[in-house]
Amino acid sequence: MSETITVGGITIDTADPAELAEFWCAALGYTVLTDSGDYVMITPPGVGFGQGRYLAFQKVPEAKGAKNRVHIDFQTTARTAEVARLTALGATVLDEHSLPGFGWTVLRDPHGNEFCVVAAES
Repeated sequence: MSETITVGGITIDTADPAELAEFWCAALGYTVLTDSGDYVMITPPGVGFGQGRYLAFQKVPEAKGAKNRVHIDFQTTARTAEVARLTALGATVLDEHSLPGFGWTVLRDPHGNEFCVVAAES
């Protein structure tokens, strides 16, 4: 284990960082920490840079071409309600899966990036 390096956050490529940050702020209750136009960083309210995890969105010229090689899993105790809330914000449901003890819904954000909402199943 390294004492000098930790996971800071995740950066997502997009054509419109501000638009995607708006979706994710609404989805997670985060606020914009910094916005340079080509790069937007969001964090939980009251969290500054280096104080916790963040999501960032950086402008790139090319469109998304294939399935993500890495995606984010969000945990909840109310998967059905969260999936409904996220789709109302602009996400799209792609698939449902389950393994013994938990299940997840695969979604796409408004720019096509896949993510999952995961919950324990009783």
